[in-house]
Amino acid sequence: MSSMVQARDALAPVKQNRRPLKSFVKRLRQVVFTLRDSGGRYDRECPVCGFQGRFLGVGSPPRWDAQCPRCDALERHRLLYLALSEERPIADDARVLHFAAETAVRNFVNTPGRDYVTADLDPAKGDLALNIEDIALPDESFDAILCSHVLEHVDDSRALPELFRILKKGGTLYAMVPLVEGWESSYENPSVKTEAERDLHFGQWDHIRFYGRDIRDRIRKAGFELTEYTAFGENCVRYGLVRGETIFLCRRPA
Repeated sequence: MSSMVQARDALAPVKQNRRPLKSFVKRLRQVVFTLRDSGGRYDRECPVCGFQGRFLGVGSPPRWDAQCPRCDALERHRLLYLALSEERPIADDARVLHFAAETAVRNFVNTPGRDYVTADLDPAKGDLALNIEDIALPDESFDAILCSHVLEHVDDSRALPELFRILKKGGTLYAMVPLVEGWESSYENPSVKTEAERDLHFGQWDHIRFYGRDIRDRIRKAGFELTEYTAFGENCVRYGLVRGETIFLCRRPA
């Protein structure tokens, strides 16, 4: 046996013992970087409350510069605020229904003069206890409906027609969902049943799909006219938006 081979064999246990240490060091560095960036990486501006400075990191895995430390608005909340300000405002005297109402959104939508109503399947979480797949309300009840990150939890083939039914003619449904634009069709898998499996497949334990581009067909099939408001360019930098995130502005024809 050559001396080189002997030396290699002699060092093998040493190299083997170093592997756990190298793995530990890598993990420790990742923890340090995560803690460092959790307080924000760049100065941003919150259009909701006017805060200027560094946003907080949230989520798992973390999204840096995501949450305003003053009003708690996340990226999608800030995008909705911009859409309501620039693209499709809600009338000051409108009747508004808000499913799974987020506090950050409630604070800027629930203004004096509006008849603002929240709804949730859990009676403790809303003004009304409603099943979005079978809404116990009369036809044409609301001028505007907010439905952000709700449809991925439910049977949207039932929920979207119900939302259309209770919306007044000319009214707007503001809808947002987790969306992969690179997918032609939404990913659904009826064999996925447990909470752990749903978390693995759909990104959260109580989701039942990940939407693809066909969400537009699903919305139009329910009868809506569709336009979109998308986070783009400098607004993403200034306000800490998710690049390409979209709000679907779903109008019931007059």
